[in-house]
Amino acid sequence: MWGGRFAEGPSAIMREINASIPFDKALWREDIRASKAHVAMLGAQGIVSTADTKTITDGLDQIATEYERDGVPEDWDLEDIHMTVEARLTELIGPVAGRLHTARSRNDQVATDFRLWVRTANARAISGLTALRSALVERAGEHADTIMPGFTHLQTAQPVTLGHHLMAYYEMLCRDHARFAAAQNRLRECPLGSAALAGTGFPIDRDTTAVSLDFDKPTRNSLDAVSDRDFALDYLMAASQSAIHLSRLAEELILWASQPFGFVSLPDSLSTGSSIMPQKRNPDAAELVRGHSGRIIGACNALMITMKGLPLAYSKDMQDDKPPVFEAAGLFDLSLAAMTGMIAESTFKFDRMRAAAQAGHATATDLADWLVRKADIPFREAHHITGEAVKLADTKGRSLEELALDDLQAIDARIDDRVYRALSIEASVASRASYGGTAPDQVRLRVAEAREHLEQQTVAMET
Repeated sequence: MWGGRFAEGPSAIMREINASIPFDKALWREDIRASKAHVAMLGAQGIVSTADTKTITDGLDQIATEYERDGVPEDWDLEDIHMTVEARLTELIGPVAGRLHTARSRNDQVATDFRLWVRTANARAISGLTALRSALVERAGEHADTIMPGFTHLQTAQPVTLGHHLMAYYEMLCRDHARFAAAQNRLRECPLGSAALAGTGFPIDRDTTAVSLDFDKPTRNSLDAVSDRDFALDYLMAASQSAIHLSRLAEELILWASQPFGFVSLPDSLSTGSSIMPQKRNPDAAELVRGHSGRIIGACNALMITMKGLPLAYSKDMQDDKPPVFEAAGLFDLSLAAMTGMIAESTFKFDRMRAAAQAGHATATDLADWLVRKADIPFREAHHITGEAVKLADTKGRSLEELALDDLQAIDARIDDRVYRALSIEASVASRASYGGTAPDQVRLRVAEAREHLEQQTVAMET
């Protein structure tokens, strides 16, 4: 009745469904580090003798050397990384290994290990975002004057500069950086010593353990400490938001690299060919970044749904907390690296961008603005006059700046020859000099500010 795969009946099913070692072996460094901190505290408190403390610590160091060299063995009967380490420790040093688990539970053990792992993942994300932001800023500085079309509804709207466009993504990623930094700041409390759910009767020193693991302090409530996975959701939510930004950037590069746009040539190292069409140069890395965003968002959704109905304190459902985080972190780190390479190494096609910016009457708003400023016409009326000019330009197959003055004055006599100084795309871009606008001088100011900000953040991370 159990099916051909499970010849041993329900015990075989339980063994397979219960084992987490295939994925939580990724926590072995964190598990050994936390165990060493725990036994050091037990020794300092006189709960475990000095000799046993040293024996256990030496044994843990030997296990770390083995795992670093050979990898972590998978014995499903041992269930997880915590029991795998303890079993190997027992093989190495005998019954004294059993003293390591004094005053702790696998509940606070895994909560601590997982926090340590996510803390490292946050740090990697912050570092990766810093690298991508730096690449965006450098390319934006190069292209503060490079004119391209700005779009709304993917229709030509107004001319902008490529530098301004790239700096828009810099701003998005700054917010992403702040989200990861906030998540990291909330990861400052250590659950070790909360035991199964109620704390322990042993005279432990949780402050010492917390500090030795680079936490600020211990958690204040043992029930919350062992059942909390907000830190994992913080990571996944920040990664999901950032993955959306990466996906938007990837989509633009995919569009720009297509022949109808022709705005950019992506690096060979991040493109692929076709098995049948020799002319193809596919933006596969960008497409995969776009695709990975869905998997990252799905991982976040999966953990939220897992956690939403759990009573206090620990439930076995929480064993499923790690796979989505591990998967999302791997995908997110890879996406950041791929996008950094694409931004740093892509070749932008200035002539195609400029030609596209001249099409579609991108300076129509400039004509309306000129009518407001120079002819003192209310904007709504100026908007109507400009619409008539656009219709005429379409009929004649010309741009607005190519229309004769007589044609423009036939629409409205208040237009004079000064209008041509406002109708070039260079004039349009230069006129957008409000704070945060696309004018080259504004872009250069934002680039200078960004470089200073990045330098300050880099110094802060190093210290």
